[in-house]
Amino acid sequence: MATKIFSTAPNYVQGRGVTANIGDHAEQLGDSALLIADEIVLDLVAGTVTESFESRGIDATSVTFKGEVSTTEIERITDEATTQGVDTVVGAGGGKAIDTAKSVADAAELATVSMPTVASTDAPTSSLSVIYSEQGEFEEYQFHESHPELVLVDTELIAAAPTHFFVSGVGDALATWFEADAAYQATNGQNFFGGRPTRAGHTLSELCYETIREHAHAAIQAVEQNAVTESVEAVTEANTLLSGLGFENGGLAAAHSIHNGLTQLEETHDASHGEKVNIGTIAQLVLEGRSNAFIEEIITFSQTAGLPVTLGEIGLDDPSDEQLGQVAKAACAEEETIHNEPFAITPAAVADAIRTADAVGHTVSE
Repeated sequence: MATKIFSTAPNYVQGRGVTANIGDHAEQLGDSALLIADEIVLDLVAGTVTESFESRGIDATSVTFKGEVSTTEIERITDEATTQGVDTVVGAGGGKAIDTAKSVADAAELATVSMPTVASTDAPTSSLSVIYSEQGEFEEYQFHESHPELVLVDTELIAAAPTHFFVSGVGDALATWFEADAAYQATNGQNFFGGRPTRAGHTLSELCYETIREHAHAAIQAVEQNAVTESVEAVTEANTLLSGLGFENGGLAAAHSIHNGLTQLEETHDASHGEKVNIGTIAQLVLEGRSNAFIEEIITFSQTAGLPVTLGEIGLDDPSDEQLGQVAKAACAEEETIHNEPFAITPAAVADAIRTADAVGHTVSE
């Protein structure tokens, strides 16, 4: 019988204004910290983070993240962390800044604090980084020996960020249940720890879906007003914690593989991770032969949330067979998670599913 594995970050803190308490939660990690964030996020949080760390006797400095989780950027910041001799790295911002921080910490053998300022992906809680080329093309998953020691989510920052980040996180989280369920049903389905999914991982993925369906629309309306409500708290937890636990422990399947394939086309590079994942989710439902009524229900939900449901909405107007073939081939690479689907997968079937999903999206939109 196959081994089942469940693993998670040891500490998760979420609430309004918790940035001011980061020093309290991270003081056991060391005496010095390096904050990694882009210029916008540094302006937002550097003062508060530094003050909180210093109140606990922790020296804090910062380095500006240039925007892409590339090998070059990881090496540059690793050199900075090593030169400064810090104990802890804090990745603040979106998924790419956080994934960079995790890779830096892994390379330099440091503790990690994950501090998302947007609820746009499920990267903050995970023990992996998604590596891209400097041009934004997916390259590989980089696995780390441990999870971030602390994940700290300030919902006041989440609600104040541009709404499209929050919506993108809904798209990423919406895929969690469909992918985890596929991996659970597959005879040889695996999670990101190389084991079979546990019942816990499967159930948390379903809870993620139920939370998104129940609270997303009210939460998005609140975030548009920069307001923190119970629905905002619920969806922030779903986008960040439940989706993170779900995808790592439950496993990914077709939706994220199709996302990875879509990144191979330059036309999609302006679309966010969650937006491309949502196209992948709809395509996965087509690939699995779900009912027309259910696919249309998910498309309608997506539209109401402000997520794309057609290829044109992510930059691919009237894609050629060659372009879809390129996406499908990349999505079906040997190491891709699409092979967690409980049936054999071919590039031709994937290309057809993407084109069909696009057609259904157009039909529902009309």
